[in-house]
Amino acid sequence: MRAAGTAWRRTLPETSAPARLSVRKTYKLFVGGAFPRSESGRTQLVDGDNVALASRKDARDAVGAARKVQPAWAGATAYNRGQVLYRVAEMLQGRRAEFVALGVPAAEVDAAVDRWVWYAGWADKIAQVHGGANPVAGPFFNLSAPEPTGVVAVIAPASFLGLVSVIAPAVVTGNTVVVVATTPQAAITLGEVLATSDVPGGVVNVLTGRPAEIAPWLASHDDVNALDLTGVDDPELAADLERAAAGSLKRVIRPTTTPLDFTGDPGLRPMTALLETKTVWHPKGF
Repeated sequence: MRAAGTAWRRTLPETSAPARLSVRKTYKLFVGGAFPRSESGRTQLVDGDNVALASRKDARDAVGAARKVQPAWAGATAYNRGQVLYRVAEMLQGRRAEFVALGVPAAEVDAAVDRWVWYAGWADKIAQVHGGANPVAGPFFNLSAPEPTGVVAVIAPASFLGLVSVIAPAVVTGNTVVVVATTPQAAITLGEVLATSDVPGGVVNVLTGRPAEIAPWLASHDDVNALDLTGVDDPELAADLERAAAGSLKRVIRPTTTPLDFTGDPGLRPMTALLETKTVWHPKGF
């Protein structure tokens, strides 16, 4: 018996806390501002990570998302697009360590941040350089103004700076893009940056998978206006994609130099290659 006023005290055996399992990340697609899995349910293992393997249906969904938002993005003021791109640079700078942990060299991440800032500065200036008033014989104003091509399908190069260097010039000029990325972890993490950077959903769409499987559907898609083959290393595949693009009169961009070097001044060509020029005549009057 226990004495009056004393409480029962039970001694429990000591147990160690179970080891915590970290959450394993699956790198999904980035389409329409969301992160869906591939509709096929397929994945591939890349450096120990599960990565979505995009399908033809995913490519169609990405083109649909890009087409839906393209008029509004093109209709935004150049100043606004520049502010959005600068915000991307801010957010990318804040996640610098994460990209370095993914294996992107720190200097390359810094160069990518600077590249976003560089293109942000061109947003409200490219029209002044690439357009203007033309001298004509007659009592008319003749004005040329650049306009975006529309939806651009991009086969991205393997480097992170290369990825940024093909996306930024397309979107700063009012185009929307569907990117086939061969460096999936960095590309989808960039999608996470874009999703938190005031970039409207659908302006940039990232598909991870095999270019030889996905790119032909983008090259032949009637709602894609231009095809950027910068990241295609196989000359035979590049030729096949060009032939497929010819069926819908797409503009095709091919690298002008090899090997590719994205560290220098990109110049205006990456932007002007994805612009159309509209010329307007208007009588002056007397």
